[in-house]
Amino acid sequence: MSIVPHWFLPTSGDGRTIVARRHADRGEAGSTAREASIDYLAQIARAAEAQGFHGVLTPTGTFCEDAWLTTAALLRETRTLRYLVAFRPGVLSPTLAAQMAATYQRVSGGRLMLNIVTGGDAVEQRRFGDHASHDERYARTDEFLTVLRGAWSPEPFDFTGAHYDVDGATTLAPPDPLPPVYFGGSSDAALPVAARHADVYLTWGEPPAAVAEKIGRVRKLADDLGRSPRFGIRLHVITRDTADEAWAEAARLLDALDPAEIERAQATLQASQSVGQQRMLALHRGSTDALTIAPNLWAGVGLVRGGAGTALVGSHTEVADRIAEYHELGIDEFVLSGYPHLEEVYRVGEGVLPELRRHGLLADPPR
Repeated sequence: MSIVPHWFLPTSGDGRTIVARRHADRGEAGSTAREASIDYLAQIARAAEAQGFHGVLTPTGTFCEDAWLTTAALLRETRTLRYLVAFRPGVLSPTLAAQMAATYQRVSGGRLMLNIVTGGDAVEQRRFGDHASHDERYARTDEFLTVLRGAWSPEPFDFTGAHYDVDGATTLAPPDPLPPVYFGGSSDAALPVAARHADVYLTWGEPPAAVAEKIGRVRKLADDLGRSPRFGIRLHVITRDTADEAWAEAARLLDALDPAEIERAQATLQASQSVGQQRMLALHRGSTDALTIAPNLWAGVGLVRGGAGTALVGSHTEVADRIAEYHELGIDEFVLSGYPHLEEVYRVGEGVLPELRRHGLLADPPR
């Protein structure tokens, strides 16, 4: 299968430095150089579409704007671009989510993708009134996705479980096509849920051997269920015409980080219950001394940012080569980003995507 590229919508704000807003942090007013106005996000969405990206990921949490509303407002700004809407299943009814997704598909002409974020930070979850434990949240997500898909079936769907008890879940009409379900999680509680429900299993950018081990576990669990999910990866990108220029930009981003901010961010991130977040932290352990953790893979973003904390750094050819290596492991979908997201979508689109296209690795953009 060819590589499917996606971009990222920075709905918490953007700028020329690593934006230090974490998944459990509200951030400070005015802490970003560019606010996440609908006009600015529309510029990024239109640029991503023009450069041939298939979709854009929009995050979820109290640190950013709501993904459903923001992307719905952007639908008229684009024609083919898909929107990978992230949301937390524990904060709304699965039947309501099924209805929202069905409506979104009809309004957008089939451009919705769903990113299920179970949530790994207790502080963030409690803001939504969710006091379930880490493993309980994944058990609830399992039931949520069962009801969600059931509500899209031709007949009303009944379900009784530990977390949901619904009678006759349904929608006006099933979405057409059914939106693909993207799902991430690294814990023992998460992987079986991914195997049962994910159309695309997403991982954050770890060294290739670690990525291969993780997706191998998901593939084995899915094989046992007769399923064959696709696999995707979330990575930042720092790409330039030459490797020296790219690494100089990485150094500039690092120099702009205040040591006190790194210390504060690390304290917050270390409290996360997310196994994936702990794997990100283990790549650098809060130190700036050894951030290159694999060829062209730099862990500097994760010093202050929650979630995806690594970047591919190098010339356009080098970055394309590393993407091709991940593709050889079984990764088909790449959710990429860079600071600032407007300028960097052009760098990746004009520099890296043509390299992938020359090697016959790039899927055709949607029509």
